[in-house]
Amino acid sequence: MSRTGLFDSHAHMDSDYFTDDRDALLTQLQEELDGIINPGCDEVTSGFAVNLAEQYDFIYAAVGWHPEDLEGITDNSYLDQLAAWAVHPRVVAIGEIGLDYYWQGNEPKDVQKRRLLEQIDLAKQFDLPVIIHDRDAHGDILELFQKEVKGGVRAVFHCYSGSLEMAKELLKRGFYLGFGGTSTYKNAAKVREVLQYVPDDLLLFETDSPYLTPVPYRGKRNQPGYTELVARNAAEVRGTTFEALAAQTTKNVKTLFNKIR
Repeated sequence: MSRTGLFDSHAHMDSDYFTDDRDALLTQLQEELDGIINPGCDEVTSGFAVNLAEQYDFIYAAVGWHPEDLEGITDNSYLDQLAAWAVHPRVVAIGEIGLDYYWQGNEPKDVQKRRLLEQIDLAKQFDLPVIIHDRDAHGDILELFQKEVKGGVRAVFHCYSGSLEMAKELLKRGFYLGFGGTSTYKNAAKVREVLQYVPDDLLLFETDSPYLTPVPYRGKRNQPGYTELVARNAAEVRGTTFEALAAQTTKNVKTLFNKIR
């Protein structure tokens, strides 16, 4: 067991922000964390995530096409590559996938929805959970899961930013909610309200490294070791101990991403 007993359920260690010190940092993190899940966002980053998971036995990969990276996909052939990765023993989820209405340059909403549903269907085919990205698309993504996604889907809404009302609907379906650095920000009262409400068995911690660095390092590069800051803040918000949350959330990771042993 690592020093913290924590699992970072979402970190982009493939990022160029880690080019200069990736191996040294990961060597250090093997002592700090029980594990890291590295989600891909397109063909290149998903392939990188798989390769990284083959090199380090505490890193696991997720593969998928992020809503910001759908340009250039003209047919369903990208699903063949996803299917090939899905059977890899180190690939534990399809993701990061979802809807993103924040960036005006993204593909139209109907295209984003179609690609999301295609990737969810593939995840169900291979009995893998999905890692969901939802930015400025709360209403549409909730409606999609309520009306178009049938049963049998396991999911985490990573870096949860929706309302408490939406969270309640997702939790009814057994979906997990992931919390990272934003839950430590002064202006994130809504996030902490949800963090306080989520049942113990549907809670995950993450960093979304290298982005969304928690206090007190906000503005600097994020890294998976800061999962501890997220967890200690959550323990204070939820009125429990760091040790209890570390044990519970690591158990939750292994339940949701059940290829992890």
